[in-house]
Amino acid sequence: MTVHQSRTPMPPLSSLGMDPTRPLAPRLVILDLDGVVYRGAQPVDGAASLVAALHERGTIVRFATNNSMATRAAYLDRLASMGIGASIDEIVTSTAATIDHLREHLPKVRRVLVVGAAGMLEELREAGLEVTAAADAVGSDYDGGPLPDAYDAVIAGLDPGFDYRRLAAASATLRAGALFVATNADLRYPTRSGFMPGAGSIIAALEAASGVVPLVIGKPQPGIFRSILERAGIRPYEAIAIGDNPDADMVAAHRAGIGSILVLTGVTDEVAARELSGERRPDLVARDPFGVASLLGLTLR
Repeated sequence: MTVHQSRTPMPPLSSLGMDPTRPLAPRLVILDLDGVVYRGAQPVDGAASLVAALHERGTIVRFATNNSMATRAAYLDRLASMGIGASIDEIVTSTAATIDHLREHLPKVRRVLVVGAAGMLEELREAGLEVTAAADAVGSDYDGGPLPDAYDAVIAGLDPGFDYRRLAAASATLRAGALFVATNADLRYPTRSGFMPGAGSIIAALEAASGVVPLVIGKPQPGIFRSILERAGIRPYEAIAIGDNPDADMVAAHRAGIGSILVLTGVTDEVAARELSGERRPDLVARDPFGVASLLGLTLR
């Protein structure tokens, strides 16, 4: 398998039959953020130009991230600081997708215990939920007994302050019968220097401690992509998802019936990309945003 870079096309990788010798012209492009648009605080070279070119063409753009730590407004500010113009409606976080799922499928869930960062708690509160941070649910002397309050659900995402007390409070709540909802299950995420544990590491600890299997909202489940399609009025074959993580982005795209481009600026390198199969195998591979632009018939300034 060759990796697409600059202008040299590569053969399609799946039965969807994308022809890389002809520029793709999707009506909707869904971009992952971590590992595709930036790594930590460092923008990926060419990402801003790619987004600008898509907007100029009139393509519908959505940024779909499993990262639940920040609000959509914070992501908007972060993109702007990197020279990327976007609107708040273009940003879809796993927290936002979780809120949509609760409203549509679990409307009786009102009181929740949350393992997550400040941005996630803020978004859940703004959605009208009664939110208690797991860090505040029990005291430092908690010994595993019943919590003083009951909760409809435990909602868990990436929490950089995760500790033993939060694990104990959340797992006790789950054993008491609360629903277990996970914003996503990414085991790690890329930074400028390497990788950090993702929400999936925390989810795994909670599942091990409680014996309760979570309902996962974000990628690799297709719900976040299906919600984007429905809101945009776009059919799956008119969309392409661009991501760096085969286990999350490529699987979610496959399950949602969306074409996929794997970009090698995040968690996957060329050696690993050659070994991908099944749902993890993308339709096309690009080394970077310049390679993506070539596949889409775009010229980056």
